[in-house]
Amino acid sequence: MKILQVIPSVSLVYGGPSQMVRGLSAALVKEGVEVEIITTNSNGDVGQPPLDVPLNEPVFEDGYSIRYFRCSPFRRYKFSLGLLNWLRKQGKEYDLAHIHALFSPVSTTAAMVARWQGLPYILRPLGTLDPADLRKKKQVKKLYGNWLEKPNLAGAAGVHFTSEQEAKISERFGVKTKDIVIPLGVELKGELPERGKARRDWGIPADKLLILFMSRLDPKKGFDLLFPALAKLQEEGIGFHFVLAGANPQDPEFEQSVRDRLHSFHLAETSTITGFVGGVDKLALLQDADLFVLPSYYENFGIAVAEAMLAGTPVLISDQVHIWEAIAGAEAGWVTTCEVESVYEGLKDALGEAERLKQRGVNARNLAQSEYSWQAIAQQMIQVYREIINTRERR
Repeated sequence: MKILQVIPSVSLVYGGPSQMVRGLSAALVKEGVEVEIITTNSNGDVGQPPLDVPLNEPVFEDGYSIRYFRCSPFRRYKFSLGLLNWLRKQGKEYDLAHIHALFSPVSTTAAMVARWQGLPYILRPLGTLDPADLRKKKQVKKLYGNWLEKPNLAGAAGVHFTSEQEAKISERFGVKTKDIVIPLGVELKGELPERGKARRDWGIPADKLLILFMSRLDPKKGFDLLFPALAKLQEEGIGFHFVLAGANPQDPEFEQSVRDRLHSFHLAETSTITGFVGGVDKLALLQDADLFVLPSYYENFGIAVAEAMLAGTPVLISDQVHIWEAIAGAEAGWVTTCEVESVYEGLKDALGEAERLKQRGVNARNLAQSEYSWQAIAQQMIQVYREIINTRERR
């Protein structure tokens, strides 16, 4: 079985969803599937230099290959004539294409090329069909969706959603789709260090409960809910230390506004701002955190949430993080609405009893290990691929 993964970029700049395709590809290879990723060398939309990678030749890692193409002529909107020309010539060598992201010109046109070639393809929206996301640049997306993505959705062998809630709320532009609901897998890159390392490195008091936000800094993440809720806890004398870990190189002005807002709520003395963290620093924060928080306004999956659970950290999320039902059912954390009072009450309840916090951390790890392991996800995905390929061969 030869599978082609198509994604606009795999740069870290674009966060977890762009990285997920690497984890999936590695897991598929371990199950005997041949995988190649085609992508661009895009590395940001605000003046960053492109990725320093070989172009139009396979780069091997973890058993699969990545083939990068120059992002040109429209760097801002992820387009590559070279990638499309390669796909036009080589697409017939593959059994199926798994295309990640809608409303990105390279993915949109790749689906068109696959359709014209008769290459079966699956689309993974990455949250782009969420009504909340479609409200951004509403008129442009309405035209783009109806003229370009509607035929792609109609021609897709399946649409890959990562939660039942994402599938339920997503726009289809009047098209009936075959929905495939398979979550993302997560893994921690390395062993968790000994407890206390993050506290020592960042000067966090050992006697304070550590509340961790670790994700891309984006308006949808609910800082306008989280900061006033934390301020209210502080006013009531509830002891904690908050760590804000994350960045947004795509929007440095918004990143600065988050920092400024944290100060405006008088949280600076009980907070640590780390910027982007990776490697052992990331693992150390996950290990030392008592509670992970992500009260997002919409999140089609929440990779950061699943990573925290895998580290044994209970989570507090909004009911717009689309894996909330699994978390609530497993008692792996706390689920709130997108209201300040609800986030405050959830935080207060979470911090109120140490043993319950610890038990929900155990539950969180069990949930992540059972539901979000890459091996299990790959096996589910292979079954879907095989059904689509067999259906095509019978025609």
